[in-house]
Amino acid sequence: MGDSAPTSDTETVTVSILDKEYRVACAEDERAELQASARLLHERMSRIRSSGSVIGLERIAVMAALNIAHELIEAKAELTRVPLEQEMLDRLQDKVEDALGKIDTGDT
Repeated sequence: MGDSAPTSDTETVTVSILDKEYRVACAEDERAELQASARLLHERMSRIRSSGSVIGLERIAVMAALNIAHELIEAKAELTRVPLEQEMLDRLQDKVEDALGKIDTGDT
C-alpha cells in the first residue's frame, strides 16, 4: 500500500476517514486490508475527536497513530514472549515427566 503511481498490478482505492476521502494506490490483493485499515483509523480518530481532548485533524491523526503504534509494539512483544514461555513450559514438563518416571521405577 502506498501513494505511489499505480502500476498494472495495483489499483487506486478511495477510503473515507473522518469525512475526508483519500485515494490510495495498493496491490489488488491488498484492497481488503487497506479498507480494514482505513476503517480502524476512522474509528480511532472518531473516538479521539468525540472525547474532545484533542482538537485538530492533524493532532487527532497523530494521537491515533501513536495509540495504534503502541498496540503494535505490545503485540510484537507478546509474540516474542510466547515462544520463550512455551519453551520454559516444555522444559518444566520434561522435568516433571522425568521425576514421575523415577518414582514409577523406584529410582531416586
